[in-house]
Amino acid sequence: MTIKDQLIMGIETSCDETAVAIVKNGREILANVVASQIESHKRFGGVVPEIASRHHVEQMTMVLEEALAQAKVDVKELDAIAVTEGPGLVGALLIGVNAAKALAFANNIPLVGVHHIAGHIYANRLVAEMEFPLLSLVVSGGHTELVYMKEHGHFEVIGETRDDAAGEAYDKVARTLNLPYPGGPHIDRLAHEGKATIDLPRAWLEEGSYDFSFSGLKSAVINVVHNAQQRGEKIVPEELAASFQESVIDVLVTKTVKAVKEYEVKQVLLAGGVAANKGLRETLSTTFADMDVEIIIPPLSLCTDNAAMIAAAGSVLFEKGQRADLTLNGNPGLEITIHNESSR
Repeated sequence: MTIKDQLIMGIETSCDETAVAIVKNGREILANVVASQIESHKRFGGVVPEIASRHHVEQMTMVLEEALAQAKVDVKELDAIAVTEGPGLVGALLIGVNAAKALAFANNIPLVGVHHIAGHIYANRLVAEMEFPLLSLVVSGGHTELVYMKEHGHFEVIGETRDDAAGEAYDKVARTLNLPYPGGPHIDRLAHEGKATIDLPRAWLEEGSYDFSFSGLKSAVINVVHNAQQRGEKIVPEELAASFQESVIDVLVTKTVKAVKEYEVKQVLLAGGVAANKGLRETLSTTFADMDVEIIIPPLSLCTDNAAMIAAAGSVLFEKGQRADLTLNGNPGLEITIHNESSR
């Protein structure tokens, strides 16, 4: 008896990428189409929610059609449609959620709501099979978290950011150095051209805490720049970027290693937009090279927001029997729970 392949469509519109993907059996990408809006937001130094929502409306139908064409799949062949329910910009989320609901209703296809961070974590399953228990280091524009998983669909946040996430700190430091948006890649590039010669703080917080704080580090960088300007001294951008990045990576990696030992995990997954950071990828690879723990780092195309990761997470939730009905709504404050249960 031939077992039918599972085809899941993923839709992601939580911020400024309109993305649709189709994934087979939870691990094979048949199509992963992303329409980026970076050029539209660059002149504002950050994402403008109203502009993002309007672009999603303009792009959604074209991106949907392109994904189906690339995958050579008819919409009626889909087993489910997975869509980012939250967190994110509420206007942007609503475009994706309503597109998914319309498509599901018109074709009588099951609907699955997915947490955005769960998607980032499951991007790793498109690279290698997940082995439990595992730990995921999630580093993105709005989130810096350590998430423990003992099985599929089980998300336990053991550490999270208390103020600025790492990605936010990167963007704010980049603005201080007059670098264009998004600032992360520019800081990363400069950091590899300079040496860490400036002493900057590391926020370790209280003993035993896996939480993160980058607000103080960001402020320290701004103070270094302002003090130099007042004294008429010139700051070497490459040295400041290298010093800042060294501080961020030191805290991220040290806390991850400590958690890995305490929770005795088999795998460490890197997830989120800042997972594209070359310095972080190199340091994690080197650190875990001599440890009896597998490190999984997704390719750059799966680090930033995309819909393949939503489809990958959605396929697991679909198999677990999770379904959303047509009351599904965008939830900008959605929290990732132990079983990632939908709010319906």
